[in-house]
Amino acid sequence: MLKIGDFSRLGLVSVKALRYYDETGLLKPVNVDQFTGYRYYSASQLGRLNRILALKDLGLSLEEIGTMLQEDLSVEQISGILRLRQAEAQTRLHEMQAQIQRVEVRLRQLEKEGVEPMYDVALKMIPAQRVAYFRRVAPSYAGVGELFGELFGYIGRLQVRPTGPTILIMHDPEFREQDVDIEVAIPVAAPVPTGTPLADRVLPETQAACVIHQGAYDGVGTAYNAVMAWLEPNGYKIAGPCRENYLQSPSDTVDPAQYVTGIQVPVERAV
Repeated sequence: MLKIGDFSRLGLVSVKALRYYDETGLLKPVNVDQFTGYRYYSASQLGRLNRILALKDLGLSLEEIGTMLQEDLSVEQISGILRLRQAEAQTRLHEMQAQIQRVEVRLRQLEKEGVEPMYDVALKMIPAQRVAYFRRVAPSYAGVGELFGELFGYIGRLQVRPTGPTILIMHDPEFREQDVDIEVAIPVAAPVPTGTPLADRVLPETQAACVIHQGAYDGVGTAYNAVMAWLEPNGYKIAGPCRENYLQSPSDTVDPAQYVTGIQVPVERAV
């Protein structure tokens, strides 16, 4: 029998790792001295240890390795585990390639303009959320404030509890100055009562290119321009209605310079 230190040197793995494999049941010593607690291994266990290390090198978790070491596992089951690992690795590779592309775009932007951009565009997954809302065709965006006032009126009368800041969703496929198709919404914890102009729905989870605009609303267009300039070089295209989240609005401050607006443009990879 081999002491744990000797087995460690032969197997080219740390003693700490061997102890962990023992605790998790992946590789238990053939004997443990009941008085000293010393672990002893057999040379015949080096093959199992080498297989553990080989499977670990494939990126399998210890739980998956434990499954793979089961003697009654079929070839189809083994292939299924390995194909899942392959798919996960390919997904990470694609994510890293996209990240490298975004870094290259940022570097070209710095080299071209010589200064950091005014807006940082971040790719985020926006979680699904329930909102109370209504949708109208308004004469122009100048009337958005009145629509939010109407929304809060319904919220107050129906005693609906908001759970987040207000949201504006623009449904027109391109910018319009008149007759704009807009939705005003606010996150809520539960469905709203029926029989009123106010309804509720779940906004689906979406991937979005996001920027934060601080200041008066007449400068929001610059934030949108930053997102639009970011899309094509990074390999994305618009995939849904744009959203504005009013994180700090006139209901929070009287100073327009302190307004904080989150711009969210749903996107997908351009083919």
